[in-house]
Amino acid sequence: MKLSSVSALLILDNDGNRVFSKYYNEAFSTERDAKEFEQAVFKKTKETDFEIVALRGMTVVYRSSVDVSFYVVGDGEENELILSQALNTFFDTISVILKKNVEKKSILNKMGLVMLAADDFIQEGVILECDSDAIVARVCPKSELQEGVAASGMMGSLPITEQTVQQVLQSAREGFKWSLLR
Repeated sequence: MKLSSVSALLILDNDGNRVFSKYYNEAFSTERDAKEFEQAVFKKTKETDFEIVALRGMTVVYRSSVDVSFYVVGDGEENELILSQALNTFFDTISVILKKNVEKKSILNKMGLVMLAADDFIQEGVILECDSDAIVARVCPKSELQEGVAASGMMGSLPITEQTVQQVLQSAREGFKWSLLR
């Protein structure tokens, strides 16, 4: 029985250069193999509008943001729904850590937290957690977590008794701003 479902987590920029990578498969044992695979993934996903592609006997799901793309790679036999859920969890976690500013510069500035989140989320290819809020709560310092929650407009997830007056006002401002933009 095989527990491993994820072969790699990747974040590549718009030129196909590595921003972050974590490999869980011995098929990518050398740096050269990893770089070649990343370039092949980038080229294949740039040419298609689909969110799921098959490449070299592997299943790749991906999601693009401002100037980066997130990839979760699994075995060719792996369930695409599981990989897609893993991708969404990873993206949502990084989005909260970066206060919804998911771009290359922000990722590089918070690389330590990105790496901790990846390690907390998946170990040896096994998905340990699918709740991005739980991962963020374990990875981020409490002060940074409160700032990130406030900036992401998710203040409603904190009980009102744990919010300061300033946080409540900030949450109200954010809600008002978003209602005007809709």
